[in-house]
Amino acid sequence: MPPRFAASLLIATLTLLCQTGRYQEPYRPQFHFSPARNWTNDPNGLVYFEGEYHLFFQFNPFGDRWGHMSWGHAVSRDLVRWRELPVALPEENGIMIFTGSTVVDQHNSSGFCAGAKPCLVAIYTAYTPEAASRPSLQTQNLAYSNDRGRTWTKYAQNPVLDLHMSDFRDPKVLWSDRAQRWVMAVSLPNDHKVRFYGSSDLKHWQTLSDFGPAGATSGQWECPELFELPVDSKPGQTRWVLKVGLNPGALQGGSGEQYFTGQFDGTRFANDNPSTLTLWTDYGKDCYCALTFNNLRDTQSPVMIGWMNNWQYAADVPTKPWRGQMTVPRKLALRTTPEGLRLVQNPIDSLEQLRRPLQPGSDSFELRATVPLGNAKEVGWKLLAAGGTFTLVGFDREKQQLFVDRTHSGDTSFNKDFPARTTAPLQLDGSELRLRVLVDRSSIEVFADDGRIAITNLVFPPQSARGIEFYSKGGQPGAVKSELWTMGSIW
Repeated sequence: MPPRFAASLLIATLTLLCQTGRYQEPYRPQFHFSPARNWTNDPNGLVYFEGEYHLFFQFNPFGDRWGHMSWGHAVSRDLVRWRELPVALPEENGIMIFTGSTVVDQHNSSGFCAGAKPCLVAIYTAYTPEAASRPSLQTQNLAYSNDRGRTWTKYAQNPVLDLHMSDFRDPKVLWSDRAQRWVMAVSLPNDHKVRFYGSSDLKHWQTLSDFGPAGATSGQWECPELFELPVDSKPGQTRWVLKVGLNPGALQGGSGEQYFTGQFDGTRFANDNPSTLTLWTDYGKDCYCALTFNNLRDTQSPVMIGWMNNWQYAADVPTKPWRGQMTVPRKLALRTTPEGLRLVQNPIDSLEQLRRPLQPGSDSFELRATVPLGNAKEVGWKLLAAGGTFTLVGFDREKQQLFVDRTHSGDTSFNKDFPARTTAPLQLDGSELRLRVLVDRSSIEVFADDGRIAITNLVFPPQSARGIEFYSKGGQPGAVKSELWTMGSIW
């Protein structure tokens, strides 16, 4: 066994032992997934299989900064409580394991499945760093598991796709019923394109089409994601959503994500909107490389999880012994609006099982509120407040903007790009503001207008900052209706 692989297994074992602790370090989220220790970024390979939701994630087994990228692994029965497992796909021979996806090969199209049972197949980007004699290389590779994802074997004939490029990454693979084949969406980052490939066996891939450039193109395109959703106002009709990460150059600076709605016929994605229109999945600074679960039950809405961080300052956030965490799982839908179809995101229903009667001084809580605006020009809340420390979540009526302002949220000094006021356009239906806010020690996720707007931001308040205060400016609102719960710990 190579020394590096042995060290990886040792650290993974120590990670499991750490889970017997209370996960009570300063800033440790209580109902969002974070690894026991070390660095994490993108979620990977989200899949449901034999009663378990699998969350793989970019992970450094050797430290709390980016490097030695491997796939960490956690499982859940309910998408709420997670159990961290040993590293699934380790870096070996200097080749890192970048972002990718996992599918259930129901009929053994790959030939990897033992016996007559389905197996898991991971499709990931392998990254070979540059050397004196050659540039860096990114290729698409396979690994498979016949024991419910506990152990993995890398395909002996990897890579299965090699364009001899330094930037060619993040495959999302799904089964197309219409085309009766596997389809891969993979990013050509510098070309601002998503390329689609088709395969009958996951091993041999043929080019189908390219999408892009379109929308926002001021940074590299990464982490493509393709999924189908019903249209709310048209029973029996669906549209496809193509989501693409952008880094840097996102709306609020650094990394962020856009989406397109359209038709996908198993070969080509056709955008519903003009190529100049940019639709953002999240208006905060801290939701990136969000992916949906493959193989969900037919009765279940698509569910997405993102990395709650931003490449501008991800290496500097003041957490230890871990660095990086995930958003809550979000159920997805499409809503018909006067502007067209728009993506809707809401926390999954099963999170409600964590609700407890509000405890004074809680720093992990949920707020649901309805605010008749009256003649007020601005309304909002000071959250995680104490003295001059607070985060504002509010609505500016004149600008028709929802905002989260973390410039006074606590520790903002670790990076110049962290202090920020993030905004989202919000044309209210009437004069009533409806909000759902999830606060979890070091994060605030805001969902407005029943999920049409999402804003996700990290915050790092002092431990004493736990106050909640409603405010208004420029007039008086109507009677505010609100509910507050303390959220229990998943650890």
